[in-house]
Amino acid sequence: MIKIFHELKLDESNTSAEFIDQTLTKIQRRQQGFYQIIDDVEMVQKIKDFAQKVEGKYKHIVVLAIGGSSLGTICLQQSLTHLYKPTSPTLHVLDNIDPAMISEIQDVIDYSKTLFIIVTKSGNTPEILAQYSYFKDQIDQKNLDAKEHFVVITDQNEGQMREIAKAEDFQTFPVPQDVGGRFSVLTSVGLLPAALIGIDIEKLLQGAKKMRDAFLSSDFDTNLPYQLAQIQFLLYKKGKNINVLMPYAQKLQRLSDWYRQLLAESIGKKFNDKKKEVYAGITPVNALGVTDQHSQSQLYNEGPNDKLIMFIEVENLGAEIKIPGLKEGTENLNGITFNKLLATEKAATQDSFTKNDRPTLTINIDEITPYTLGELFLLFEGSIAFLGEFLGINAFDQPGVELSKVLTKEYLETISA
Repeated sequence: MIKIFHELKLDESNTSAEFIDQTLTKIQRRQQGFYQIIDDVEMVQKIKDFAQKVEGKYKHIVVLAIGGSSLGTICLQQSLTHLYKPTSPTLHVLDNIDPAMISEIQDVIDYSKTLFIIVTKSGNTPEILAQYSYFKDQIDQKNLDAKEHFVVITDQNEGQMREIAKAEDFQTFPVPQDVGGRFSVLTSVGLLPAALIGIDIEKLLQGAKKMRDAFLSSDFDTNLPYQLAQIQFLLYKKGKNINVLMPYAQKLQRLSDWYRQLLAESIGKKFNDKKKEVYAGITPVNALGVTDQHSQSQLYNEGPNDKLIMFIEVENLGAEIKIPGLKEGTENLNGITFNKLLATEKAATQDSFTKNDRPTLTINIDEITPYTLGELFLLFEGSIAFLGEFLGINAFDQPGVELSKVLTKEYLETISA
């Protein structure tokens, strides 16, 4: 169960069932499938069948993906598997084209026991095409059957990677056209790698469906995505144009990375729906409690008052460890648990921000499980959809990113000319 705690006073006119329903209607007109794809039973079964078919066949899974195609998978891995013990098979996500990554991944994988998952929604992402080209060449040089070592997740009908998959007869999984990359973690993009390393994807989707029900509710107290978006919007209008997401759980560190793209790419827009220049945007910052109490909280307490700090606290962290007796001068730690110390530091940090008139909120979850992570994914995705409507912008396009892609192509053509 997820709860949101805050002390901000919201405008009652924007919390009525009528206003919520009107906003939901606007979202539905965008024809985005991020909250509907979780009902795709056929997709889930296809993923489960494939995972069962290849069980025990591979020692390594290497995902070739970037941005929205990779961050969700990295979050799933960090949140739902052992922090230090590798899964079987091991999962590696190559979310960059730094040649050091390309070189050094080969020091730890056995090509004959490796499955490469290529993820590109458009099918034309140059970084992913470059990665694929390199590893396909390596597979060919080793006289391995490429069909046994590549799976493609891409658009169902279009794109260069789709054409390659057809020509090579690779196993493919679709990225729905109405689901943007940064909203795709609950499609085959995130679900296939998750299933291959033993994560219960059905529980993940059950949690997402629970939050989807809240997202579609006209009751303000039930609709947590709407509540979160209202708080962000209210504070944005008051100059709080930076949002810090600070989970007090090591396993949720990569959730902040995933959310950073979701917020930045969805809300940072030059034009509103009426084609008027508005330069909307909330800058996301990821932090980790208690680590970043020591690296960031000085700025948040005494620097510009332009931030909303959003904490995530977890009631049951999966382990409880008592701190043994220490020497004189540290008696206040004797006999308490690390859990209590973590919770106490979170409370003290939050109170320090409040005393300095810095707004905060807390998202509280019972424990970190596939179910609760599914809830969190839909909480944030739904809140972004609402926030876009409050700002009067399209939260589902990314023209600024597309421009850099066009320029990259032009520059590459100049280099190769």
